[in-house]
Amino acid sequence: MLIIAQHGEIFIILACLFGFFMAWGVGANDVANAMGTSVGSKAITIKQAILIAVIFEFLGAWLAGGEVTNTIRKGIIDPELLQGDPQLLVYGMLAALLAAGTWLLVASMKGWPVSTTHSIVGAIVGFAVAGLGPATVDWGAVGKIAASWVVSPLLAGTIGFVLFKSVHHLIFEDANPFTAAKRYVPGYVFLVGFIVSMVTLTKGLSHVGLDLTFNQSLLLSILLGLVIMGIGLIMQRRIKFEHNANDHFGYANVERVFGVLMIFTACAMAFAHGSNDVANAVGPLAAVISVVQTGGEIGGSALVPWWVLVLGGGGIVVGLVTYGHKVIATVGTGITELTPSRGFAATLAAATTVVLASGTGLPISTTHTLVGAILGVGLARGMAALNLRVIGTIAASWLITLPAGAGLAILFFFMFKGMFG
Repeated sequence: MLIIAQHGEIFIILACLFGFFMAWGVGANDVANAMGTSVGSKAITIKQAILIAVIFEFLGAWLAGGEVTNTIRKGIIDPELLQGDPQLLVYGMLAALLAAGTWLLVASMKGWPVSTTHSIVGAIVGFAVAGLGPATVDWGAVGKIAASWVVSPLLAGTIGFVLFKSVHHLIFEDANPFTAAKRYVPGYVFLVGFIVSMVTLTKGLSHVGLDLTFNQSLLLSILLGLVIMGIGLIMQRRIKFEHNANDHFGYANVERVFGVLMIFTACAMAFAHGSNDVANAVGPLAAVISVVQTGGEIGGSALVPWWVLVLGGGGIVVGLVTYGHKVIATVGTGITELTPSRGFAATLAAATTVVLASGTGLPISTTHTLVGAILGVGLARGMAALNLRVIGTIAASWLITLPAGAGLAILFFFMFKGMFG
């Protein structure tokens, strides 16, 4: 208790600095995944992507990022066991933020899309095992998280595969692809609006005081889907058929119709992501603040002050602007060549998977889901369409994420313990 009273302010300042650093990493790495497909398929420029991400990530974090963050992320540690010496929780959370932030910095510099969720999970497991003993970790929860690594890319890949095949069948194999595109794309726009609204309503808005039942969410989502479909139809009217000597099927025109769609999916993905992943940076930060403010009480969940969400949102934006382009390049162009129709199938598949997972409460990673979806779309065009070397590097960086987070966290944990203890 004494330690917390003595160094309380230092702890909060450090937590804010490290939390911002972690949020910077989330922006530089994870947001880039959300935007990578749209940029890679040339539907939007990198400047537009940054603008969309800045607005929608921030809105997602702020509106749907949650007043109550389930502090000790994903229930990995049992807070009851720390009742005796709360300062260990503070050291641990500081170490976790710094460790995850450091790993994300390395990954972003290399342009590897790694999972921020898993970085922070790895870091928390690391400090718990080293500082508190393996018994304090809920290994069942960790096992579930590990299972989601396999499940989420597979599911997203399957959905992406099916979606792209449906686009191919309904539109590209039609005698007149452009008219077919104009006929079916509004349906896909509705899907995007519907799925994103479902993500947001089932995942996010309970802390804004909107507690909807599943059926209410469903109805609202259908309405929102129809509204967004209307906007899509208006935007689509403005696309005129352009004759081009090299392109006698009119495929380029079809891709321009899908370009409209990609703008919607990009906004959607950014919003869903902001609401989901800001918690990675904000959760541990909130834990530190609540322990210090209550003078050493350890609650299972901490109320997040509004400025903490703003700090998280701000860090994400700075990260995206300063370093995001590297990961955007890997995801958008490195794995397989993307056009707007392919990018759309991948993004929608990823967003759908995130909804399904939130419904079942599986802690999945946006990164893994999105990369899985892109693979699925690539596979729909045959193995030759995939860049296997890049895929190998990505898979390796995923495997390293947990141990890297854990190892760094253990190091920093003992460092803080030595400094303040």
